[in-house]
Amino acid sequence: MASVEMAHARTTATDPSMAAEEICTQFGGVKPKLVVLFGSRDRDHLALNRALRERLPADTRLLGATSAGEIDRDGMHTGSVVAAGLWGDFDVGIGLGNGLSRDATTAGETAIQSAIQQLGARAEDLGTRKYVACVIDDGYRYCKDELLVGVTSPNQALMAIGGGAGSTELDPAKQSALIHVDGEVVTDAAAVALFRTDAPWAALRSHWYAPTGQTIRITKVDGTAKRALEIDGKPAAQRYAEVLGVGVDDLDFGKPNGFAARPTALRVGREYFIRAPLKVLPDGSIMFVNMLEQDSELELVKMTDPAESTRRFFEVEVPARVQSPRAMLLFHCQGRAYYAAMTGQTERLSNAFRSAPLCAGMNVNFEIYCAFQLNTTLTALAFGSSE
Repeated sequence: MASVEMAHARTTATDPSMAAEEICTQFGGVKPKLVVLFGSRDRDHLALNRALRERLPADTRLLGATSAGEIDRDGMHTGSVVAAGLWGDFDVGIGLGNGLSRDATTAGETAIQSAIQQLGARAEDLGTRKYVACVIDDGYRYCKDELLVGVTSPNQALMAIGGGAGSTELDPAKQSALIHVDGEVVTDAAAVALFRTDAPWAALRSHWYAPTGQTIRITKVDGTAKRALEIDGKPAAQRYAEVLGVGVDDLDFGKPNGFAARPTALRVGREYFIRAPLKVLPDGSIMFVNMLEQDSELELVKMTDPAESTRRFFEVEVPARVQSPRAMLLFHCQGRAYYAAMTGQTERLSNAFRSAPLCAGMNVNFEIYCAFQLNTTLTALAFGSSE
């Protein structure tokens, strides 16, 4: 019999000492093995980290990130810190890889190898049900595909789930993100928390799209493999607009009838991994966040009900996948929150999180599921109890 349990805390206090005190008070008498925190970028994270370390037990591990919005069972928030205090039948190793923008693959290798060594684990065991990895990266470095090559290098069967740290800042010149690992707070880095447990767990993902059966072919990409120059042998933006029946100016992600409403997805077996275009560039090409393979085929998917699909995920899919769910870490695409705001659906979407088990999460700068980079998706790591 095994379980992973969670205590939850949320504070809007801006003073680091006061925020740390409120978090630890809300944890009650629990002595967590691991604290995971997600906090707004506008606060002093170095001071918050120090204040928490002063109050937490010396052997409690700490993992955290700046967020583009915070999430718990009360919904979506901004300007706050949410924290999960996890305890129970698990061990965790946390590795940190620096220099993400310089060499993301090496950063991923460094982080996972450190976590493996802390647990005394064997690489060949990482693909078993005893292990799962939670990956949090500086989302503004835009190199998750390369990072995940490194994270999964010891064993490609390792299940990895997570998302990118970020902020609510819209000006690219001012955007930055921070990662917490124990007493360190750094940028341009990635953290890997490797869990070993006999408790029930599942890595899950939810999106609000349905397949259409309609496909496009990426017939020409640039040297970065992130710009589609041609789709179906035609200029990329022109062809995508033709398929959707809209103008090129209507395609960008924030537009109601563009990329957010009809994105592309990679079909893997029976699953659809959302890999939406981001924006049209002045030369008529389309920028993707994910790396593209020339001559690859992607399927167009269509929007369903955002709030209802999220509610159903928590009420139906999570209990079906995890015995007696007790704790969830959530990585919710910032683009989903943005689209909900643009279409007047923020309150309904926020209310859908009330159907979740006890949870803590954040709006992220792109998501990780099954060692794939996704977007416009909610990814989650859920733990339960076999008792």
